[in-house]
Amino acid sequence: MKRILSYEINEDYAGLSIQEFLKQQGYSTKVITYVKRTDMGLCIHGERVRTNHILRLGEVLKVSIVEEVGSINIVPTNIPIQIVYEDEDILIINKAADVPIHPSQGNFDNTLANMVAYYFEAQGEKVVFRCINRLDRDTTGLLILAKNMLSGCILSDMMVKREIQREYHAIVSGHIVESGTIDAPIAREVASTILRCVDFENGERAVTHFNRLKITNECSYVALKLETGRTHQIRVHMQYMGHTLLGDSLYGGDKDRIGRQALHSYRLQFKHPITKEILDFIAPIPVDMRKIIE
Repeated sequence: MKRILSYEINEDYAGLSIQEFLKQQGYSTKVITYVKRTDMGLCIHGERVRTNHILRLGEVLKVSIVEEVGSINIVPTNIPIQIVYEDEDILIINKAADVPIHPSQGNFDNTLANMVAYYFEAQGEKVVFRCINRLDRDTTGLLILAKNMLSGCILSDMMVKREIQREYHAIVSGHIVESGTIDAPIAREVASTILRCVDFENGERAVTHFNRLKITNECSYVALKLETGRTHQIRVHMQYMGHTLLGDSLYGGDKDRIGRQALHSYRLQFKHPITKEILDFIAPIPVDMRKIIE
């Protein structure tokens, strides 16, 4: 995958070194090092320049990010993916249920990484698999993938700074209160590598905001926004509230009406990592959840 970016230097940036300028554009030290080691990675007027070059008004800096090797040990698998949006820097996918994100023992060729590898291989491209917001195997909905190392480092930094707004929709047991905030730390369950629990002594801070959208069939349809991003955060917080997600067998949810946890990544709002345009994506509720809601 090759990405070429051009920057026309205005009064705000004239007098900065290229190193300083790239830092202001969100380039990490790792990406800057990679680019300056790339043949013609940094050019002005067709000539290669160093990162200590002092930029002048009107110069056009061209940055070439060339990644010739994709993710290794990921077998391309011809399984369709639902693409919501794609450009040179990002790929937004509406993930189906029963799809793990990364290959692991027992999931060698049936993961999203395998499907994405096939998608790009079919176009003659090699891409490193960079998933920005991860979802559990049976959680459906919107995911952001970065197509190059620059968009990857900027988006990862945005996640840390909580600049990517995430809204989930879920169906939980019982009638939950109309709205509220759960501020309860989460830790790994003792003697388990998978389970998490609320633990006020050893846990890391976890905050979830929720609003009830509808009450139906002894269940509540809920919208949730994450302020933090702990493993299984929504699932653990709903269990803690006494309203376990339907189908969530890991945390004691009712499995009679749906065969997975009723959780969907419904909406993503964030600034594009390169253009800075405000992006807003919504993925409709999947059929299995919609049947229960209706």
